[in-house]
Amino acid sequence: LPSINEISFEFDISRITVEKGYNELRKLGILQSIQGKGYFIVSTFIKQNLRILLLFNKLSAHKKVIYDAFVKNLHEEAAIDFYVYNNDYGLFKRLLEHPKDNYTHYVIIPHFLEDEATAIKLINELPKEKLILVGKKPKGVSGEFGAVYENFEKDIYNALCQAFTYLKKYHTLKIIFPENSYSADEIIKGFLAFCQKNSFEHKIVHQAKHESINEGEAYITLTEEDLVIMLERIINLEMSLGKQIGLISYNETPLKKFIMNGITTISTDFGEMGETAAKLVLTSSKAQIENPFYLTLRGSI
Repeated sequence: LPSINEISFEFDISRITVEKGYNELRKLGILQSIQGKGYFIVSTFIKQNLRILLLFNKLSAHKKVIYDAFVKNLHEEAAIDFYVYNNDYGLFKRLLEHPKDNYTHYVIIPHFLEDEATAIKLINELPKEKLILVGKKPKGVSGEFGAVYENFEKDIYNALCQAFTYLKKYHTLKIIFPENSYSADEIIKGFLAFCQKNSFEHKIVHQAKHESINEGEAYITLTEEDLVIMLERIINLEMSLGKQIGLISYNETPLKKFIMNGITTISTDFGEMGETAAKLVLTSSKAQIENPFYLTLRGSI
């Protein structure tokens, strides 16, 4: 290759800049310098070590499934700095203050209890070629970036349509959507669209522990906490789950098939989500992929 001085003169750039470029190519194993002779190409194969900043909004059983699948499919080819920011923008901001050149990828589950617009601005400051969003694709994130996400409105609507034969024995559907929830508002839109199309009485409930429970009602719980509250109340009322009362839980976890003859779930495939995120990293892809969503029918409806 031309000498550092030759490159500097021909392209009118600093000698220091050329030297930094040559040194970087040496680190990658592409160049080798021989004393008194100069620089020579020794390889055209580039293998970049992956260093990933992985940010989860919270810990849960299904988030562990995502994490395990993500790590497994990277095949030990990446170093991962893993943090949980607890849906808190302030902590999220501090975690992103790591020097951006240190990471080859930023893999983020973007859920916030507040300041989401400000968080999106922060995400937009990241190099888009390094960004992969998981679980949710917020409006306002610009540019070309990788993503594997849920289509919340369409997913719950289609899942409830598949369950219609079992749900039509109930006169009222209620969805328990806690106040100050990080859950996507699109879930409510899909729920309302289904109820209106199929002429169900319906209600959005914010607190499971205070809602009256009556025969002929079916409930959809979004959180594990509300699922536990509803199960405890149904047992105390001595009602028959799947006959007098219906219950559907959002997000599949292994234990739900064993609880009270099985809890019906509507859920994305968390294992596939983690696997797809890993593939986006390994291929440096900017593809945006809608993750599959399933209804799993069990005795609770």
